[in-house]
Amino acid sequence: MATYTAKDITVLEGLEPVRKRPGMYIGGVSAAGLHHLVWEVLDNSIDEAMNGHASTIVVTLHEDGSSITIADDGRGIPVDKHPKTKKSAIEVIFTTLHAGGKFESGSYKTSGGLHGVGASVVNALSKELVATVRRDGAEWEMRFKQGQPVGAVRKVGPARGSGTAVFFRPDSTIFPKIEFDPETIRLRLEVSSYLHQGVRITFEDQTRSEKHVFQHSEGLADYLKTILKERTATPVHEAAFTHSRDGEDGGVRLDVALQWTQSTDEHVRSYVNGIPTGSGGTHENGFRAGLGKAVRNFIDTHNLSPKGVTLTAEDIREGLVAVLSVFLAEPQFQGQTKDRLNNAEAMALVDSAVRPALEHWLNTNISVAESIVARIILAARAREASRVAQQEVTRKTAMSSRLTLPGKLSDCSTANREESEIFIVEGDSAGGSAKQGRDRTRQAILPLRGKVLNTESASLAKVLENKELSDLVTALGCGLGKNFDLARLRYGKIIILADADSDGHHIATLLLTFIYRHMPVLITHGHVYLAQPPLYRIDIAKESYWALDEAHKARILRLHGNGRSHPEITRFKGLGEMMPKVLWETTMNPRTRRLLKVDIADQILTDRVINELMGKDPSARFRFIMDRAEEAEELDV
Repeated sequence: MATYTAKDITVLEGLEPVRKRPGMYIGGVSAAGLHHLVWEVLDNSIDEAMNGHASTIVVTLHEDGSSITIADDGRGIPVDKHPKTKKSAIEVIFTTLHAGGKFESGSYKTSGGLHGVGASVVNALSKELVATVRRDGAEWEMRFKQGQPVGAVRKVGPARGSGTAVFFRPDSTIFPKIEFDPETIRLRLEVSSYLHQGVRITFEDQTRSEKHVFQHSEGLADYLKTILKERTATPVHEAAFTHSRDGEDGGVRLDVALQWTQSTDEHVRSYVNGIPTGSGGTHENGFRAGLGKAVRNFIDTHNLSPKGVTLTAEDIREGLVAVLSVFLAEPQFQGQTKDRLNNAEAMALVDSAVRPALEHWLNTNISVAESIVARIILAARAREASRVAQQEVTRKTAMSSRLTLPGKLSDCSTANREESEIFIVEGDSAGGSAKQGRDRTRQAILPLRGKVLNTESASLAKVLENKELSDLVTALGCGLGKNFDLARLRYGKIIILADADSDGHHIATLLLTFIYRHMPVLITHGHVYLAQPPLYRIDIAKESYWALDEAHKARILRLHGNGRSHPEITRFKGLGEMMPKVLWETTMNPRTRRLLKVDIADQILTDRVINELMGKDPSARFRFIMDRAEEAEELDV
């Protein structure tokens, strides 16, 4: 049996552990690990800038594509003897793990690097590394190979200013492929310039003979605009919320910028001391908590809570695009690659910083705040509609790959969505006239039988069981609820064509309620219209006039009557009574028709009105009818 003694214990000294197990320090030796070397050296320069010692950083990717120099105009790494090791401070920093100026509070308030590990790790994993320092009127240089010094630090000559430049070439015995990606580096540098407002960062890409200079005086506000442009997201409100605090009062140093958009997802980019935290962490949790409290407080204070639906945290954050950057003296990350923040105290610190600032901003910008609340209520309505019978939604919506158009749909022939339009017509009789009178190239006709279901109080399962509404969803092709996809909409215009009487108005209202609750984007993007068919035909002498309603009829008689002859007035009982040619000329011909685009000026008011007049509670409808009883001159019975 083999013996197990002290001689079997391996002791790795100096930087040997890094070369033996690089994955423990940089996450691996893939492309991500290779570029992590760049981020570590860059972080040291950023630390100088973050703490007010540097204003310019230059990153050079050399022509060979496998070596990099990162230089800053900071204070310069000390080169004098370290009192404990009796070695040059620059040698200690590049050859000793956990050595650096980031442990004592006097040197750095905040730091993004690996707390003294970064410089030595990069050195350990490099075939060669050269550190050049300018300080105290001289330039100094020290060379290393695979983590070991090649000679002592030497004075090159006199120099002006101060700063540090680090050249390194990764070791091919560690990394199977050494090829830096210019685009990856460029993007990281651009983001760093947003996070560190005013710092000038230059990227000299000698592999492509390109030079990029990044400097953003507005910081995260500029970054947010760039993200919105990248995501082609349409903002709900024009002005973004931005907030900064320096942390001098004992709180957290923080920068945040956010804006709500029409998108259905949430997009938050977070950073700690300039390091991207793709997996979030306690700072993101604190941000979300503070944001939720601020919005709920505003809604409660201004009595904007919607009826019939409970707002969730996900509803509040739907469509949110935000950038969060916090700075901590001693960040604790999950894993050496710093992908997730673990500081427990960060959650309360960020929460207490974001909540009062955002709440004050909402109360100061009431119209903007109300548009945000309206967006949140729409998200809640859509979520509630999608909660029930999700399987039915997936199976029955037009997003199914086995889409079969309704048999009663008379489709148009054009493949151009923007020039096509669909008429949703009340009744088969009117549908027949519309089919005969239409422009078959551009106009589709979908007749609906009778009054459709009132969807305000119906479950989604009930909605999808309704044949008329199911046919409408299928014909439009864009799905509904959470499965809605505007890109799949089959028509540029959706035109509701109902009779000009009270029954027709009721049918149009039912259809608009359905679209508003389950496909609101169709309205916000301007795709929904109301046709304006005439209620009267007025023949005076040899001229015919078309009146939309009683008031319009009186105006025509006043303008054109003149006592020349007795006018003949015909009241249409419905669209089905119109000849196809008449329906075309008065209602469907783009040159002569009148369309009303459905728009929402006040989303909160619209939500309340629909909920009160179409919901289960009859008391609001009773009050509405009694308040307007004197206006009802004629009813169709």
